[in-house]
Amino acid sequence: MTLKQLEAFYWAATCKNFAIAANRLNISVSSLSKRIGELESAIGADLFSRTARSAALTALGEQLVPHAKDLLRNADQFMQQASDNLAYSGRCRFGAGELTALTWMPQLIDAIQQAHPNLLVEPFVGVGELVERGLEDGELDFAVIAGPSSRASIASSLIGSADFEWVATARAVPDPAALTPADLPGQTLITLPQSSGAIRMLDDWLTAQHVSPGRNLCCNSWGGIAGLLRQGLGLGFLPRAWAQILIARGDLLPLPGFPPLRPLPYTFQWRRDDTRPLLKTLRTLAQDALDFHAPTGLA
Repeated sequence: MTLKQLEAFYWAATCKNFAIAANRLNISVSSLSKRIGELESAIGADLFSRTARSAALTALGEQLVPHAKDLLRNADQFMQQASDNLAYSGRCRFGAGELTALTWMPQLIDAIQQAHPNLLVEPFVGVGELVERGLEDGELDFAVIAGPSSRASIASSLIGSADFEWVATARAVPDPAALTPADLPGQTLITLPQSSGAIRMLDDWLTAQHVSPGRNLCCNSWGGIAGLLRQGLGLGFLPRAWAQILIARGDLLPLPGFPPLRPLPYTFQWRRDDTRPLLKTLRTLAQDALDFHAPTGLA
């Protein structure tokens, strides 16, 4: 029995399918199946019940998953103790929200590549719910999104926050300086969809103000929201750095009568059963790189 065989078994058992598990380990599906087969031969029993289209854990396989997890965690801890300056190689896929992608994600990737030049980094950008699902299914190694996660299988560590500012145009709001939350029922609110982490922040604000908008215009892109706001199709909020640029250009106006939104926390997220020392290193790099005041999308 080898650690590679244990890795193949564990990730095949806990990822959505064999293809995702193989991708995570940076090997082919056939190599993954070969390692599992070798492990099954070594213990003299099947760990998966295979059909033409799928593979399900046998009763023995279910029983051995937590033991494999413990063995792999111990191996990870051994490697961490052996070298705190370990250079990593292989493939690392992470998820990020659009706001991160349009601000500090390039700096994060640069920092990772500087620290670990042999590590192939592949970002995936999507709304928080989609990113969390990919992380839970094993498609992603880690994620940086608004959080914390509500999923029991995902751990979250706070690394920073983003600030936002209420804005509109004179077309949407003839007298922006006089507008108050009490006027919101007569307005169109341009915002992200319910699957976005920013909605939690907005819901808290609406509850505190005891108001609801007259109409919602949802868009799943911050760039799209900025365009809709500039067109005067409603009022809304943007990341503060973006808002200040567009206000300085004369494209948007602030809404001083609207109380500020609370900062939106951003977290580094990973699967609780993933104990690789690599993740601690990447979490530190993400915390150091975080900077939502670098709006590359509007520079």
